[in-house]
Amino acid sequence: MNITFRWYGRDNDTVTLDHVKQIPGVKGIVWALHQKPVGEVWEKEEVKAEMDYIQSYGFHGDVVESVNIHEAIKLGNEDRDRYIEKYKQTIRNLGEVGVKVICYNFMPIFDWTRTDMFKALPDGSTALFFEKDKVVNLDPQELIETVASASDLTLPGWEPEKMGRIKELFAAYESVTEEDLWENLGYFLNEILPVAEEAGIKMAIHPDDPPWTIFGLPRIMTGRESLEKLLSISESPSNGITFCTGSLGASPKNDMVALAAEFAHKSPFAHIRNVKIFENGDFIETSHLTSDGSINIKGVVKELSDIQYDGYVRPDHGRHLWGEVCRPGYGLYDRALGIMYLHGLWDAYQASK
Repeated sequence: MNITFRWYGRDNDTVTLDHVKQIPGVKGIVWALHQKPVGEVWEKEEVKAEMDYIQSYGFHGDVVESVNIHEAIKLGNEDRDRYIEKYKQTIRNLGEVGVKVICYNFMPIFDWTRTDMFKALPDGSTALFFEKDKVVNLDPQELIETVASASDLTLPGWEPEKMGRIKELFAAYESVTEEDLWENLGYFLNEILPVAEEAGIKMAIHPDDPPWTIFGLPRIMTGRESLEKLLSISESPSNGITFCTGSLGASPKNDMVALAAEFAHKSPFAHIRNVKIFENGDFIETSHLTSDGSINIKGVVKELSDIQYDGYVRPDHGRHLWGEVCRPGYGLYDRALGIMYLHGLWDAYQASK
């Protein structure tokens, strides 16, 4: 288990690499060029400069999250080939500096979706919260304003240049079905996977968050059947999954321990976090501790230990603790606590063998 920590860069994060160095057992930094517009090539000089900086602190930079996909590719319109060629060049450039995994998603328009960035928990901390009925009755523009007002820092998947085109993008997706989206994903993967193989990179798709349709937009990475279908698109060793317990686990239909047993070997990258699901479909993110949420984190880590999982793992969204002012879900303290919990589980399972 190769423990990593997601970091948003020198000018876009409240957490520094000096901070991360003080968390025991962190080997790598999960990074991206967040300042780059979606669809543009990540140039060699840019990726080398960021990798050099990360390595100067003694970390590897093997995992990039995310190289976001232009909407033209998801829509399958006449511009997609142009953006796919740019994506291929970014893959090549990342491979040259030693990147091993690229996390990406195929969610239309929106990335992860929450209705409250700082919902209070009983212990006095705050966390990301999803109110299901509110989304059903919410205008997408209201959601954008909620997210935009939550932080002065950029939020991945909510790029300003895209958010200014919401009406146009919704109109473009009116006739796009789930079958269309699957077809467009297959087209994309069949184009880029040979390049990824040559570059020594595994592509790891992130599940939809939450794993169901919102605002009438098609969503396809939602559970076991979709993971199986994704892997059936190509037998390329570069075709893989980002195993995210929080995204898939927000649906009670998804047994995360069973899914770990079935799909961990095809997941070069794992996000491990916990959520508490309420009977009405709402959910809130909790500490990583198994007993605090609805997901059996202990069972998931045991499955990883049983197969001697050597992929990359990071704690995912954390609570906001002790007055920390940070990007929603991405403070220092709770993610550090999460890492120590994952270490403890792993060490205990390994010692019991």
